Amino acid sequence: MIQNEQIEIPLSKKKMILSLLGSIVFVALGLWLIINPPKIDEPIIGNPTVIFIAGLASIIFFGLIIVIAIRKLSDQKSGLIINKQGITDNSSGVSAGFIPWSDIQEIKVSQVLSQKFLMFIVRNPQEYLDNVRNPLKRKAMEMNYKSHGSPISISANSLQTNFDNLYRLLKEKMKEYKS
Repeated sequence: MIQNEQIEIPLSKKKMILSLLGSIVFVALGLWLIINPPKIDEPIIGNPTVIFIAGLASIIFFGLIIVIAIRKLSDQKSGLIINKQGITDNSSGVSAGFIPWSDIQEIKVSQVLSQKFLMFIVRNPQEYLDNVRNPLKRKAMEMNYKSHGSPISISANSLQTNFDNLYRLLKEKMKEYKS
C-alpha cells in the first residue's frame, strides 16, 4: 500500500442543483398553502391551522436546504476524503469534519423513509457535539444522536458516488486501516 494514499470523493454539483430545484418547489408549495390555502372537506387536513403549519414547516425545512445547497455549490473542497488517518466529511450542512479511524467503532446503515445514510458509531459522541458552534447544526446532530445512536451521519446525496459504493468503500477502508 502507498503510504500517502488518499481517496477524494467530490461533491456532485448535479445532485445539489436537483436538490436545490426540488426545495424551491416545496418552498413555493409552502407559500401557496399559507397565502391561498385550499378548501378541503376533511376535518383534520382541511383545518386551516393544520394547512398553515404544513406550509410553514415546508418553507422552513426546504428553505434551510436551499441555503445549504447554495453554500455547497460554491464549495471547492472534496465532499469526502478517506486516508489512513481517518475520514474528513464535508458532504453536507451537518458535516462532522475530521473523524479519526480510532474513534470509529462501527459504520451502520440507517434509513428514514427511502433515504439511506451511514451512521458512524464513535467512542466519544459528546466530543463531536461539544465541538459544534452552529446551533442549528448542533441541534441536527443531537437529533441524529438521539434517534440513531450517533451524531455523525453521511449520505451519498451530495457526493459523486452512490450509496452502495460509498458503504462498501468505507467498510473496506475501515477494515484496512484499523487492522
